[in-house]
Parts: sequence; structure tokens; C-alpha cells
Amino acid sequence: MNPNLRKRLLGLLLAFFFCFLGTSAAEGQLPFMPGEMRLFQGQNAQIHSALPVQAEVSVDRPDVIMLNGGNSSSMKVSLGNPLNLSSLSSGEAKLRMKLFGQIPLKTVKVNVIPDLKVIPGGQTIGVKVKSAGILVVGHHQVNTNDSKVSPGEVAGIQVGDLITHLNGTTLKDVKEVGEIVERSGDVKKPLKVTYKRKGKEYFTSLSPAFDKEDKAWRLGLYIRDSAAGVGTLTFFAPEQGVYGALGHVITDMNTQTPIVVGSGEILQSSVTSISKSESGEPGEKRAHFLKEGKTLGNIERNTPFGIFGKMSENPEHSVYNKAIPVAFSEEIKEGSAEILTVVEGQRVERFKVEIVHVSRQSSPETKGLVLRITDPRLIDKTGGIVQGMSGSPIIQNGKLIGAVTHVFVNDPRSGYGCFIEWMLQDAGILQGNQQKNLKAS
Repeated sequence: MNPNLRKRLLGLLLAFFFCFLGTSAAEGQLPFMPGEMRLFQGQNAQIHSALPVQAEVSVDRPDVIMLNGGNSSSMKVSLGNPLNLSSLSSGEAKLRMKLFGQIPLKTVKVNVIPDLKVIPGGQTIGVKVKSAGILVVGHHQVNTNDSKVSPGEVAGIQVGDLITHLNGTTLKDVKEVGEIVERSGDVKKPLKVTYKRKGKEYFTSLSPAFDKEDKAWRLGLYIRDSAAGVGTLTFFAPEQGVYGALGHVITDMNTQTPIVVGSGEILQSSVTSISKSESGEPGEKRAHFLKEGKTLGNIERNTPFGIFGKMSENPEHSVYNKAIPVAFSEEIKEGSAEILTVVEGQRVERFKVEIVHVSRQSSPETKGLVLRITDPRLIDKTGGIVQGMSGSPIIQNGKLIGAVTHVFVNDPRSGYGCFIEWMLQDAGILQGNQQKNLKAS
């Protein structure tokens, strides 16, 4: 063929191609593949392209990714035909697409992560946690011979502050405070106070006041060092020996500040009754800690996505006795799913839900998806989502995708869930650099 004619034909093809791209973009249907992908080792995937012409796709790491169902490292793909990927081993591979075998069109980075499976929970658990210090939950006035005063307030200590040291002594129990304050008051020497506010450390001096009625030295502060409640176990990772639960942070009931964990444990618990949710008034599970029940695990972290710690074995009453795959957020689809939770005693049951919205998040955020309870049995029993149900695992297409976190107050059949990948990250199972979502290209 005449070289000039060949160039003209190529130019016409390119003009047609880019006109097609513009039309597709205007219609909101870009034909490009995503810029990045994540797969678990052994997972297969399809990329559906809407290319108007045939293109050649090759992979630079056939030991990581193979094309065409695992048969080749390069292939041709055309309009309407999906690109099949097979992940063979962990690592990073690049897919390169060229038009007419010459013109670079697209490079897709594929991150293959070691296979990960966990056992979904659903069990109701009792939660006992002690803060890493003494939490200030209020001020009170001390009646002295001369006036009423709150020494803590005068010293600049605010509600929500966490007192970690008094006179250099690390505080582990609220019972320790009284003795230290008495010694300071008796010698009439101010206390050296170390406290944290919003993660930053501060120092101040505090002079205790003598309460003429109680005949004791006082700080003028209401303080607390522990909290207790019930929630739901989300998952147990048998290979790593860790668990995740709740799906949201534990906060102090008075100050609404997150509790900084010093120590804690989760225990077997049994649901005794349920107060049904109604519009404007969320219900709750009523449960008690089993006296004969054993400790299931410890609590090491309290994050926006729940509590996490060590656990040695899968708890009783599990629906799943074997681990199942987990799904990245981009795999989650609007449509049917199920949750696992307890509505009576210790029995974990499956209940139908509908995923009605999925957010696309580039960084950890708590409100990843919106779900709606559709199971008539659960609606009849609870009215929808109730307090104590947070942490209930959400399963879609045989994969763990997230956990129930919050109820819509005015529509208790609906609520939010978080993506399981953020919980796995906080549990220390997935690394932060594996958490990149797909980027638009």
C-alpha cells in the first residue's frame, strides 16, 4: 500500500476513534478501562471495554496476571468482548493497551494481594473497656470554708480530657486518684497533672480543695475509667488470630469523645429481649453477660471502624465454620445481600437485606453503603435496625463486604454500613498501601 494512503487511512481511523470517545464521554460511558485494579490471589476478573476498534493488550508480569483465562500474556480485544484476567501470585502487574498494535492507549496497574479469608461473626458480645487514663466527664463545685470552687476547672481541665498522670504516677484505675489527691492536699502542694486533649499532651498544676462536708480533698471533677455495653462480632481471622467488631467507635456516653483503650475484653453474651425500632426512636437489644461464659478476646484498639484485638478461636454459634472470601468496595453491587445477627439468646441467624447505595471512597470513611432491611422476620422482631446490631456482618455473593453501623432514626428499616476493607486495615490484616480504590481515568 502507498505510504501516503496508509497514513491517510490511519488518520481517518484515529479521527473516528476519538470522535467515538467524545460521544461516549458525553453519554457518560467512557470506553476506558480503570486506571488501577485490586485482586486477591487466585481471583478472576473481567474488564468490559467499549472500544470501537480492535486493540492489543499485553501484561508485563505473566507470573502475576495472565489474560484470556490464564492462557496467554497478550491478546486482542474488540468491541463487546470482555478482557478476562486470572491472578496467579501476589505482586503488581501492568496491562498495556495499544491501538493497531502501535499507538499506546492505556496502562492499567493491577495490584494482586495475598489471598485473604475470614469467618463472619454475628454473635452478640459483651464489651468491657478501660481507658488509658482517667476520663473527665464533668465538673462539680467543692464546698470549702470560704467558697465553692472546682479546682479542676480553675486548672483549665475540660470535659473530655484524659488525665494520664498525677505527680508522675501513671493512672490505670480511678481508685488510685483518691489516695494521690489526699497526699497532695495534706502537704498543701499542688498536683502536677498530665492530660491529653484531642490526642495532644498538656500539663497543668491543680491545687485540691478541702470539702468541709465530706472532710476530704477533692479535684472538683467527675471522672470515669471504664465503659461496658453490647455489640456484634463482625469477623474472626483464624490465620492471624484477630477479630473485628461493632463497625463504629466506642465513645463515652457523657462526653461523646472516643475512648482511648488501656485494656479491655469481649465476652459471651445472650440477648434477653428487644425493644423495637420506630420512626424517631431507635430500638435496642437487651442482653446480659453470661456468668459462665468465657472471655472471647482482648481489646487493643478502638477506631472509627470498631474494636479490634486478639482472639484464639472461632466463637460458638457461628453460621460459618470455615473462612469465606472478602470483597473490595468496587466489587459491591446494589441489590440483594444478607446480614448475620442475633435476635434471641445466642443463635446467629441470616436475614435478607437490600444494598441500595454504594459509595466510592478513596480513603477510609464510615458511611460506605446504605442498606435496607427486607426480611419480614427481622422487621417483625426488631422493626428494622436496633442498637446492639452494629457490627453485624453483611454478605453478598458469598463474600463478606461490610458491617452494619448506624440506623436512620426516621426510617429504622434503613441504615449505614462500612466497607469490610477498612475494618481489615484497622485489624492489621490489610496494609494501607493495599487500600487504594479504583481511580477514574
